[in-house]
Amino acid sequence: MPAEKDEAKEPRARPRLIIFMASFLVSHSTLFSVVCCIAGLIALLLLPILAKSTYISENALMPGSANPVFSGQDVSEASRLVKDITETQKMGKTTGIEIQRLIIQRMADVGAEVYYHKFQSQSNQFHPFRFFSCDSNSAVTESNSNTSNGLNTVGIIRAPRGDGKEAIVLVTPYNSEYVKLNDALSLGLGFSIFSHLSRVSWLAKDILWLAADSRYGEYSSVSAWLKDYHNPVFFSSENVDANVTHDKDFLNMENKNMLNGRNVDVFKRAGTMAAAMVFKVGEAMERDPRDILTIYAEASNGQMPNLDLINVVHYLAVHRQGFRVNIGKLASLVNSAWLNLVGQILEWLGNLAKNLNPKWNFGISSADYAEGAATVASSMYHQALGVPTGSHGAFRDYQVDAITFSFSSRFYLNNENMQSSFILRGG
Repeated sequence: MPAEKDEAKEPRARPRLIIFMASFLVSHSTLFSVVCCIAGLIALLLLPILAKSTYISENALMPGSANPVFSGQDVSEASRLVKDITETQKMGKTTGIEIQRLIIQRMADVGAEVYYHKFQSQSNQFHPFRFFSCDSNSAVTESNSNTSNGLNTVGIIRAPRGDGKEAIVLVTPYNSEYVKLNDALSLGLGFSIFSHLSRVSWLAKDILWLAADSRYGEYSSVSAWLKDYHNPVFFSSENVDANVTHDKDFLNMENKNMLNGRNVDVFKRAGTMAAAMVFKVGEAMERDPRDILTIYAEASNGQMPNLDLINVVHYLAVHRQGFRVNIGKLASLVNSAWLNLVGQILEWLGNLAKNLNPKWNFGISSADYAEGAATVASSMYHQALGVPTGSHGAFRDYQVDAITFSFSSRFYLNNENMQSSFILRGG
């Protein structure tokens, strides 16, 4: 009897708090899901305001600490190449490899190692294992009935203070079949930088300049070159004769193998790629009062490069040359009425909070808010889609940090003085 009384006096065990919360969430799962979705949308809308300013984490970079030495001599070399390309285009000599000959001759003149890279662009067909990439050179042994030939031009500067273990890649895509003025300016800008780097004595990494033949797409030409760079393929002499020498549109039989006594058919390599930059000159943007530099960073499957690479370009473009820098954004959202309304509300709340306490400075203008929200939406869209926004995506497939940036002038660059000024600022 006493034992039974003791058991009756013991209190009943209360259910644990976590069990209670779990049962509550299960019974109210619909309400909880709605609350979480609303909270997530509010957080996305507040992200342009709450986001911290970007910074450069690698102190050794120190952008802007050195004086630029890109000079008028470099600009004049670029202008001569642009003039030669445009004259060749006007004379109708773009068939074959006339443009490529101009580029490779200029590369050889500055003392670089040069070579042609011939690749095959496959027809755009769906393949379940290559949906998010564009492996354009994957079928060397397949039939050539559905392929077209492209020809890249590559130059290599060996670093005088380097050991040949690392390299930086510069890429300028252009349409070799019909070279527009902006394509010629891209090649001129690339050559001026390449020529300048060939004369400096402080280089510790090799420099590769890839003039990518983009007649079949910017991504495919870069991807094909990268595949051959990282996965060398050895052919017998019969295969070389069957696949290369019969194509007279690309290589002249008399001097296809030699340029100034150097073989231009041998695929040459530098060190491990540390970084890559794809740059090009876009169409003129007359509506904007400043020249624009647009940066594209998303690669396949949402991969992104090191943020320092983006921030260094952003810092130098804004604080050194006065460009207006755009990160890829959804243009339709910038002028969206509801997004501007949200921006005006948040701007009013920010001003109200600042009046109550001057230390509460978290508001931004409605225009900046709309632009920031459009940038966030664009990044989310491209990362979710998984498709690269430019040929820099081919480098991320090999874990190389790379970005694409496009220059857009506020004036049409038909005048030589405007071209020179634009190349000087871009270089």
